[in-house]
Amino acid sequence: MAIARGAGTEIIRSASFSDIVGTSETNLIIGVQHHIYTVLSMFFRVNAVNTADTDTLKIGVRGYDSLGGTTAQFNEIFRHTIGAAQETFVWNDKFSFNGYEPTNFTGPLDDATKQDAVADQGSSVAQKITMYVSHASTQIDVHVTYIDQNNA
Repeated sequence: MAIARGAGTEIIRSASFSDIVGTSETNLIIGVQHHIYTVLSMFFRVNAVNTADTDTLKIGVRGYDSLGGTTAQFNEIFRHTIGAAQETFVWNDKFSFNGYEPTNFTGPLDDATKQDAVADQGSSVAQKITMYVSHASTQIDVHVTYIDQNNA
């Protein structure tokens, strides 16, 4: 049976990633225009670590900075210092983000018109949840669970 994805739907989704390595950005969730995503939990398992208690993983939203009025910024949500290989870390603080950036405005967000622009998601730039690890030889498995609300 196919999952309904049309306007007005809300579905729970998940994605798993094996052996994320390197210092380049890895997309965990890629936004779609007029969708709102609520991240429920993220599980991280360290398969290998270059330097215990020094290497880190960072999660953030690659998206619009409403203070500076700037597109495609890495807005860090959290950073975790990796203690050792075989460590498992669970992050289950819930948060939401829009699928697309707003039509650009001059920051900061200081009136209801700009606030509405954020909600309207009128640009052509997707927002994303992304992850970095601090060293190329550190390997991490990730599982993310989230709600996808389609308001198109």
